[in-house]
Amino acid sequence: MATKRDYYEILGVDKKAPVDEIKTAYRKLAMQYHPDKNKSPDAEEKFKEISEAYAVLSDQNKRQQYDQFGHSGIDMRYSQEDIFRGVDFEDILKDFGRGGSGRGGGIFDIFFGGERRGGPRRGSDILYELSIDLGDAAAGKKIELEVPRTENCDVCHGSGARPGTSPKACSTCRGTGQVNRTQNTPFGRFMTTSTCSTCRGSGQIIDSPCTTCHGTGTVQKRRKLEVKIPAGVDTGSRLRVPGEGEAGEKGGPTGDLYVEINVRLHKDFIREENNLIMEAAISFTQAALGDEILVPTLDGKAKMKIPAGTQNGHVFRLKGKGITSLHYSGKGDQLVRIKIDVPTKLTDRQKKLLQEFAEISGEKPRSKGFFGLA
Repeated sequence: MATKRDYYEILGVDKKAPVDEIKTAYRKLAMQYHPDKNKSPDAEEKFKEISEAYAVLSDQNKRQQYDQFGHSGIDMRYSQEDIFRGVDFEDILKDFGRGGSGRGGGIFDIFFGGERRGGPRRGSDILYELSIDLGDAAAGKKIELEVPRTENCDVCHGSGARPGTSPKACSTCRGTGQVNRTQNTPFGRFMTTSTCSTCRGSGQIIDSPCTTCHGTGTVQKRRKLEVKIPAGVDTGSRLRVPGEGEAGEKGGPTGDLYVEINVRLHKDFIREENNLIMEAAISFTQAALGDEILVPTLDGKAKMKIPAGTQNGHVFRLKGKGITSLHYSGKGDQLVRIKIDVPTKLTDRQKKLLQEFAEISGEKPRSKGFFGLA
């Protein structure tokens, strides 16, 4: 897969450029490369490139994601259609043949030819929800998924027609999928466009449907595929697997698969960004005299020194024992909060020793005894 160029470089603007400057730069390039005006072989690909750059940089949220994480911040969060959704191209491209379409000035039409009646249609994206353990989220893992999806029929190869036959253009709409009607009224002549009732908008008639897919061109299957879960994912992370979504129609491209991560709760740790937080219980004597204890980590047990005089609630930091960062090198830390276990049942000998300790420390034990015990 070719490395994507920097969006700012594509539009020829500075990274601090205001939206108005980005819009002006895009319009200038769009006038140069719009495929309705420029018939060179690479014009459409160039137009797609500059349109994608504008769609990201003109949207505050997408631009923030891109500035922080680069192309991975866009590819993992947005599908190709999501990148363009909500961006107003209509005013910019109103002078072009496919401008003012109501769905982004023809951008959907150029990127996803399936938006045209009777033409190829891009397959739908699939969202797969995956639950994983905290350890797998921290270290990363390859997981085999079984995804239900539609695929092109192996018998008719997606045409929907019985082998040896082929679909023919609808004679009613002449393959366009739409029927135009002109009506004269007292207020003038009106033209209306509606979906062709003969071919139901497909633009084609299949006289001999494929017996396997019943003329749809697709069949339902379950596909097994291996997905690499990168180290550092968290609940809500979305991984994009290009081309593993639903099959397209009439030769249209396959949709994408999005794997949405849910990280299960852990019995010992609470995650806070890339740090892990846990609580370790120690005794009163360990806190007073000091000790060395073993604490759980995601990599196994680790030794941790408890200095003499450690107070309840004190937090120790184990460097690099947290979660690997998803977007930059390095790992978080493990924070261990100390909880001093105060005894609730004491022997007579223990009570006596604690009373002596209190007296030596200048304390005056109440009549019920130290810790409120008789």
